Amino acid sequence: MRFETKALHTSQEPDKTTGDVINPIHISTTFYQDGVGGHKGFEYSRTLNPTRKVLEEVAASLENAKYGLAFASGCAASMAILSLLQRGENIVSASDIYGGMYRIFEKIIRPSGYDIKYVFSTRIEDFKRSIDENTKIIWLETPSNPLMQIYDIKAIAKLKKKNTLLVVDNTFATPYFQRPIDMGADIVIHSSSKYINGHSDVIGGLVMTNDSDLYRSIKFYQNAAGAVPSPFDCYLTIRGIKTLAIRMEKHQSNAKAIVNFLSSHKSINKIFYPGLETHPDFEIAKKQMFGFGGMLSFMIDATIEQINTFMRNLRFIKLAESLGGVESLICIPAKMTHASLSREERDRRGITDNLIRLSVGIEDVNDLIEDLKSALNSMNKIMNYEI
Repeated sequence: MRFETKALHTSQEPDKTTGDVINPIHISTTFYQDGVGGHKGFEYSRTLNPTRKVLEEVAASLENAKYGLAFASGCAASMAILSLLQRGENIVSASDIYGGMYRIFEKIIRPSGYDIKYVFSTRIEDFKRSIDENTKIIWLETPSNPLMQIYDIKAIAKLKKKNTLLVVDNTFATPYFQRPIDMGADIVIHSSSKYINGHSDVIGGLVMTNDSDLYRSIKFYQNAAGAVPSPFDCYLTIRGIKTLAIRMEKHQSNAKAIVNFLSSHKSINKIFYPGLETHPDFEIAKKQMFGFGGMLSFMIDATIEQINTFMRNLRFIKLAESLGGVESLICIPAKMTHASLSREERDRRGITDNLIRLSVGIEDVNDLIEDLKSALNSMNKIMNYEI
């Protein structure tokens, strides 16, 4: 099956009893057993739930993975992967990562006795120098949050030591535009709150792998720690997956048009979008991605007060955290998604106060461009000139 067909049909056959075309929501917490052990594969919903099972299987199929596991949030999914760490092992992570992931690394994992080494570039040589025999996990986001850096998954996979795992956060690209397992990643993780669900109404996380031992270990954690999504959350996420392909095409086409508009605007200093030929990692992105997605960042030549004026004058694009929904969302990472980093750490990573992250929605692109133009003009009037 091809991608769009998988999204609609993997593990989603009509119900054998009723003929339901859409999988029912199984809200039962427990399941009848015809004698001890005489169940139908389900005992207790924390351990396994029929609706969650469908989500896990369809999500895995989109990543070309054998196994999928669903969690109550992307952070819960991350903690499940990090439960694989043993004493004396370390993590090598790209420096440009979600602020919540940095918080987990620095406030939970490091105090627990594990070393985290950050690589402040996309260069293979810099990763090679950081990885040693005790490196258990290499952690990447590509495209990264919020600077849209691209990491060469195949090349970094070749750097793994015997017991090293390559983990790739594929939230920004989605499996529609990138499939890390096909390029050597051991584990793929998603905040399914974002594009996978796509409607800003579910918090969730997903982990996918081809390795049966990894699957069993992470599944044990999932059951033992209990950070599982509700059946209704799973249903909504399955529903969102059905339109993932067409949504991603619209997100991307809108993003490209907005990048073209911003490129010619004198208030914009710099644009971060992997589909730009001027992007330093454009050739890698073109090689390992099927498209460039709907996420972009840009720097405005303005103070934080002037940027606030710009934000207040946006009509359709909403100032809010998160991303990947059908509606356009905009944020200032330094003040919002990455506020948990110290000023020193943000400056070191290039997350300045004038860096803006835009999750481009599926509205009419002309309305979005007009919205940006009008808000920039309102800001510029305060700066005594108008575009």
